[in-house]
Amino acid sequence: MSLDTNQRKSPPPIFFIVALGLIAFGAYKFLPGLLTSKSSDRSTSTPTPTSGASPSGASPSGASPSGASPSGTIANRISLGKQILLTSQTTAAKEAGVQAFAKGDYQGAVQNFQASLQQNRNDPETIIYLNNATASKGSFLKIAVSVPIGSNPNVAQEILRGVAQAQDEINTSGGLNGAKLQVEIVNDDNSPEVVREVAKTLTKDPTILAVIGHNASNASLEAAPIYQQEKLVMVTPTSFANNLSGFGSYIFRTIPNISVMAAPLAEYAVKTGKTNIAICYDSEARDNISFKDEFVAALTAAGGKLVPTVCDFSLSSFNPENALADAVSKGAQGLMLAPHIDRIDRAISLARINQGKLPLYGSTTLYTFQTVKDGQKDVDGLVLPVPWHPETNPGSPFPENARQRWGGIVNWRTATSFDATQAVIAGLRQSTTREGLQQALRNASFSTPGSSEDVKFLPTGDRAGKPILVQVKQGGSTGYNFVPLR
Repeated sequence: MSLDTNQRKSPPPIFFIVALGLIAFGAYKFLPGLLTSKSSDRSTSTPTPTSGASPSGASPSGASPSGASPSGTIANRISLGKQILLTSQTTAAKEAGVQAFAKGDYQGAVQNFQASLQQNRNDPETIIYLNNATASKGSFLKIAVSVPIGSNPNVAQEILRGVAQAQDEINTSGGLNGAKLQVEIVNDDNSPEVVREVAKTLTKDPTILAVIGHNASNASLEAAPIYQQEKLVMVTPTSFANNLSGFGSYIFRTIPNISVMAAPLAEYAVKTGKTNIAICYDSEARDNISFKDEFVAALTAAGGKLVPTVCDFSLSSFNPENALADAVSKGAQGLMLAPHIDRIDRAISLARINQGKLPLYGSTTLYTFQTVKDGQKDVDGLVLPVPWHPETNPGSPFPENARQRWGGIVNWRTATSFDATQAVIAGLRQSTTREGLQQALRNASFSTPGSSEDVKFLPTGDRAGKPILVQVKQGGSTGYNFVPLR
């Protein structure tokens, strides 16, 4: 039988007044504590080799329990082996490997990562995780590598291959005075906003002894002030903006100064009779602004002339047809392309419209698989400078070791990333503190074998070295390839 709700008596008004008072008091007393997270002081000292016998931390980033634990979206961008960042290189065995790693089952992680490499040996992330899992069972030293996995996965993998190869070689040969090398991978998307948070997170983790990165100069220039202030060594293998030269005592790069890179290209253009050159560059890419400026200076010094045009790859209004027509109408005899690494497609579209009318010259950025794969005959003859090529030093074992490991020829980003890691390894042999590593790299007598020539740093932090000019020609797996200009 149901009750007649119309006959229920309502509570007296005083009941509601008291109830509201209690709710308000509770909100005042407890809500602030729920909304405010408790902060804790972290040590900024740098450790000696860490023992892998410690319990595994619970951070999804894979950070060591003795280090700072990143939170929020940054945690999803950092991994020592607990999550897959290169999703395009996923296998069932790799997924099982990261799950085992997250549980502290390093033997299970090793077995699964090895099984994944049997299916896909060209995955640098898995090789790094495999080495990290192996290192977790003993003493280890840890560094980080920051790459644009989200915005440019191909370039990210080129860099990771160099780091992975150097890590694997040192670990299989016994490590650094008995300590294995661990590498924490970070996805920064070449985004200045993300990079700032990444740099802050890495500097707060005292177990991180150095950072290999970043990729684009825009990213490196955002991170450099933070690393310099917090005294954490940064070695970028790919950023060539002038602003990084002499930036700070903790900032290094394994490519030569951009003036050294641009001058041979300008001199080559003039020497081959192309004195009037138009330039299309990216005004939001600091490295290619530097390349453009140094190219113009070298061009003028060699007797050439800049053809004034408005051609900016960064503009949403960029129109390749108009850009080419403007250059041709003003008497350009050649076209130099300097795009941002994430806007190479725009340079290719201009080359496609050009259809061989004007000889093409390019910044170092254009040395990518994407350029030859998508450009094909439209980039045939393109000339650009690079800091390394497989044929630079025939006596070096690196190109053949890389080919056997990765199943193909690697490019300069892999080589300079290998060199950056080799430099850090050599420095850590002398000292396992952040300050000691910095002092080792800054020493005027510092030198270590690299992918071709020895790695040596100038007082500016730039690498001592010279470039080689390469040209796109028919051949290779894509139908076109970069070959040394004879």
